Amino acid sequence: MDALCGSGKFGSKFWDSNLSVHTDNPDLTPCFQNSLLAWVPCIYLWVALPCYLLYLRHHSRGYIILSHLSKLKTVLGVLLWCVSWADLFYSFHGLVHGRAPAPVFFVTPLVVGITMLLATLLIQYERLQGVQSSGVLIIFWFLCVVCAIIPFRSKILSAKAEGEISDPFRFTTFYIYFALVLSALILACFREKPPLFSAKNVDPNPYPETSAGFLSRLFFWWFTKMAIRGYRHPLEEKDLWSLKEEDRSQMVVQQLLEAWRKQQKQTARHKAAAAPGEKASSEDEVLLGARPKPRQPSFLQALLTTFGSSLLISSCFKLIQDLLSFINPQLLSVLIRFISNPMAPSWWGFLVAGLMFLCSMMQSLIVQQYYHCIFVTGLKFRTGIIGVIYRKALVITNSVKRASTVGEIVNLMSVDAQRFMDLVPFLSLLWSAPLQIILAMYFLWQNLGPSVLAGVALMVLLIPLNGAVAVKMRAFQVEQMKLKDSRIKLMSEILNGIKVLKLYAWEPSFLQQVEGIRQHELQLLRKAAYLHATSTFIWVCSPFLVTLITLGVYVYVDPNNVLDAEKAFVSVSLFNILRTPLNMLPQLISNLTQTSVSLKRIQHFLSQDELDTQCVERKTISPGYAITIHSGTFTWAQDLPPTLHSLDIQVPKGALVAVVGAVGCGKSSLVSALLGEMEKLEGKVHVKGSVAYVPQQAWIQNCTLQENVLFGQALNPKRYQQALEACALLDDLKMLPGGDQTEIGEKGINLSGGQRQRVSLARAVYSNADIFLLDDPLSAVDSHVAKHIFDHVIGPEGVLAGKTRVLVTHSISFLPQTDFIIVLTDGQVSEMGPYPALLQCNGSFANFLRNYAPDEDQEHREDSRTALEGVEDEEVLLVEDTLSNHTDLADNDPVTFAVQKQFMRQLSALSSDGEGQGQPAPRRRLGPSEKVQVTEAKANGALTQEEKAETGTVELSVFWDYAKAVGLCTTLAICLLYAGQSAAAIGANVWLSAWTNDAMTNSRQNNTSLRLGVYATLGILQGFLVMLSAMAMAVGGIQAGRVLHQALLHNKIRSPQSFFDTTPSGRILNRFSKDIYVIDEVLAPTILMLLNSFFNAISTLVVIVASTPLFTVVILPLAVLYTLVQVRALLCSHNTATEAAGIRQPFTYLLPLFGDSDWC
Repeated sequence: MDALCGSGKFGSKFWDSNLSVHTDNPDLTPCFQNSLLAWVPCIYLWVALPCYLLYLRHHSRGYIILSHLSKLKTVLGVLLWCVSWADLFYSFHGLVHGRAPAPVFFVTPLVVGITMLLATLLIQYERLQGVQSSGVLIIFWFLCVVCAIIPFRSKILSAKAEGEISDPFRFTTFYIYFALVLSALILACFREKPPLFSAKNVDPNPYPETSAGFLSRLFFWWFTKMAIRGYRHPLEEKDLWSLKEEDRSQMVVQQLLEAWRKQQKQTARHKAAAAPGEKASSEDEVLLGARPKPRQPSFLQALLTTFGSSLLISSCFKLIQDLLSFINPQLLSVLIRFISNPMAPSWWGFLVAGLMFLCSMMQSLIVQQYYHCIFVTGLKFRTGIIGVIYRKALVITNSVKRASTVGEIVNLMSVDAQRFMDLVPFLSLLWSAPLQIILAMYFLWQNLGPSVLAGVALMVLLIPLNGAVAVKMRAFQVEQMKLKDSRIKLMSEILNGIKVLKLYAWEPSFLQQVEGIRQHELQLLRKAAYLHATSTFIWVCSPFLVTLITLGVYVYVDPNNVLDAEKAFVSVSLFNILRTPLNMLPQLISNLTQTSVSLKRIQHFLSQDELDTQCVERKTISPGYAITIHSGTFTWAQDLPPTLHSLDIQVPKGALVAVVGAVGCGKSSLVSALLGEMEKLEGKVHVKGSVAYVPQQAWIQNCTLQENVLFGQALNPKRYQQALEACALLDDLKMLPGGDQTEIGEKGINLSGGQRQRVSLARAVYSNADIFLLDDPLSAVDSHVAKHIFDHVIGPEGVLAGKTRVLVTHSISFLPQTDFIIVLTDGQVSEMGPYPALLQCNGSFANFLRNYAPDEDQEHREDSRTALEGVEDEEVLLVEDTLSNHTDLADNDPVTFAVQKQFMRQLSALSSDGEGQGQPAPRRRLGPSEKVQVTEAKANGALTQEEKAETGTVELSVFWDYAKAVGLCTTLAICLLYAGQSAAAIGANVWLSAWTNDAMTNSRQNNTSLRLGVYATLGILQGFLVMLSAMAMAVGGIQAGRVLHQALLHNKIRSPQSFFDTTPSGRILNRFSKDIYVIDEVLAPTILMLLNSFFNAISTLVVIVASTPLFTVVILPLAVLYTLVQVRALLCSHNTATEAAGIRQPFTYLLPLFGDSDWC
């Protein structure tokens, strides 16, 4: 390098320590400034360029129109290129005129000039690729300015010292260069306009990070408005930003689904390839042993494939942060040497302190980017897992439905998915913790020598112990999840049958069952908590024990080893870095243990059999037919006998086909087979055209009546009005408080059975499908209403005339108007043909008519009489139907069936105003507050009350209630124990400081044994107090979980029926699943973390203020500033979390479908 800088008047050495280090006025040599310092920005740009160009090539957003800002940036780049080449030509000019400049004056202008030209071209290429703010160029211009500051100062000082400017041309070009790069840096901080042909964002509240500039993303300025808004008023759902496109569930779930299906295909190919080799002789089996387990698709691999890039980016941030964390101990060593050297220049101290501050700031910026990236990734994990499980739950076979309870599916989507989200922030510790431990041990070896091996040996010995703890915790976790599944399943059944439960006063019996399961669950939680407390004690003590053993071996292995301030505090600083991964290992192992259980549960569920989507052929069919079945045999599960067998059915296009038969003969099963919901054993099924299905038990959404009819389709007023009129809903709309905008409660709770059925039928009519499968839609309505529906909807003159209609019915009066009739007997087609032909046969159809004709005549007479009666009342009816409309579940005996129908009619008269023609039901008088709510609900047609969410800061009463649930004595003991461990930690550090200041005799320290013994006692006492506090928190947390769950359970079970009528069951179930999980397993560790951070901060402040009282002047304004920021951040965070919890109601409408196993 010295040769590159030349010699003579304009030459200089590359490095001169007397000029740069050992002086009160430091400066760098001209050679250093003109070579390496000028090359640093160029090297950065050339290294970053390949990866950046590759990124731009694959992330084009369309070009940005050439703006004034872009033109100005380009002009500055061209001017910088001209200035660099002016320097180069000036050097050639000197060479021509006999002045031979140093080689560096040729190399540096050439390198800088080419780099400036490259930066100018990059500006335009970014514009063409739609980049609004370039982080690469901002960093480049920033490096150019920083590296030019030193020459900026040096040239001024040199000119003042010499009294003249030695090289006026280069002096002038340099300051022009400095002004240009400073201007380029300022301009680079401004964003360009959006790309010209980018899709317009019609979202009223778009996500601001997508359009934020580089600096805004780096310092999170884009979030400032949300924080201020959350502080000024409680955040609502409309205040929250929309998600980025790549974070939306549509994208995330689809990507994970594709990765999972790819895993399934690979497994299928592997099994297919291994199939020919499976036939081995018995000799081979004896020699080779048991066959290996068949390969299963890996859900973990699918997760890593989907989210691997996000994890890789966050790992890069984490790696930089880990490496930066080891710079401060080295700077601390330099600072201590500076303090101990009175002859050192004062600027050394300022430089080291500035570098320590800069390093800490860089760490903070990088780690916040890491947290932002990793927490978003964790949220995407949870979103993807919930979406995949949800979609799987809709397509599993009926045999899997029997094995997978509703409680298990609820827990998979709430608890198990949450475990993945909780684990993701700790995943980087799998490689980060070993890296930090290795680096810490390396620097400790540099500081203390081979003594550090004693600490390494201790950590190795702790690994088997921790492994045993992890295995035991995993076993507890498996058992606990089984109990949690049982509890949630039972709660789901209670909520679904709460009306019957209350009518029969079965509350105490079900309370006892739930509390029995809860007791076993808490016993397992207590064992796991004690185990976790023991593990915490081991790992809290381990950093201290490593420090203790290392320092003890260091001072005892050689009497000449002196523990001075540099060795002690640099070692303690490194041990503090070592403490972080060691302290996080218990949490990592605990999370890995829990998540491994959840992974197996999710993978097992996703690997279950699905309904065959190809069992119903929808593309080809015999000409003239809409539905054909050839030799069809169907079953509800592979382990059950066939429900339908040897079916041969052909339904012409536009025909009205009636399916009749005795109760339980398989009529509804036939409809399910046409829908593809049964497992086909033999035969072929062809269905041509779109299908609309009206189930026997109407499925109603918790939304307005209009939304129930439209079912996601666009509103066509004419077709909508026609559907309402045909289904006899116009009179009902007049009675509803909000007309068709009236909110329908969960499961249609504020509609009668007949109204629900007619809404379901109107939905099918509005769909305008090709084929209509009607599963006894007339059973829930009175006969005159049934006649209206048949005449105006189903029959030959109805709105569905010309459509293919398959009608399952018991109403024999409509059979003569059908095109032909299918008679089922024991799952087989016994007869099929037109009505007159079947009457003449005198077979199964004639028997069916003889069984049902008397009952239908009686029903006609009853309905004719009750149709003349009717009452109107404005009070709210609080009694609903308690029997299902699943008539296929009734007994086959005609007498029993008739008695049941009579009983159902009597109940209908008591429980519904419905087809209104029944007797007035007894009604409960409403209290004043309820009347106000009902009046408001009637005014706007709303039924379901919005969940009230607390806003603002968490009130002290909430903390007080939890403290009382934990136990006031236990709470006080936990706080005192943590205060004691903080005091022990302060004492250990003070004692270590005093140890380093001990006087030495003959280059040796006295009282080494005493110092080491007291230091060991204080450290072990600290770990013991932490263990006691963890165990006390475990006891208190379990007690709080018991008390709060019991209070919640008793309160909900004893709530009036009106509460369950107006509250979605998903909202209630969410309290018993996710919220109880938080109380049981999240809240206690979080409180311990809070106490640990609080007392650590207090102890640090106490030590600093005690040693440096002047620090109080700095800490007070900082405390005020941090408090203001914290209050605003906490308010925003709390409001956002509350809003998110309020809208998290797991599958409110579809829970009954997941648990539905009523097979006909």
